Amino acid sequence: MKDFRQLRVWEEAHSLALNVYQATRSFPKEELFGLTNQIRRASISIGSNIAEGCGRGTNKDYAHFLQMAIGSAYEVD
Repeated sequence: MKDFRQLRVWEEAHSLALNVYQATRSFPKEELFGLTNQIRRASISIGSNIAEGCGRGTNKDYAHFLQMAIGSAYEVD
């Protein structure tokens, strides 16, 4: 498969994750293990799933991981 670092969608996902971490720094401390953690994990999952899909051997596997990335994007939204 393709090098995920060359994909614009992965670059955007990486940027989103960095921005989410920056934005959630100002969330209330009591949300650290609740909402903050959930949003951060979901934002990281987008790029991670894109990268993992690129490492798979078939287009079907790649598509499956892209679907999971889309689900994580909806979760962050």
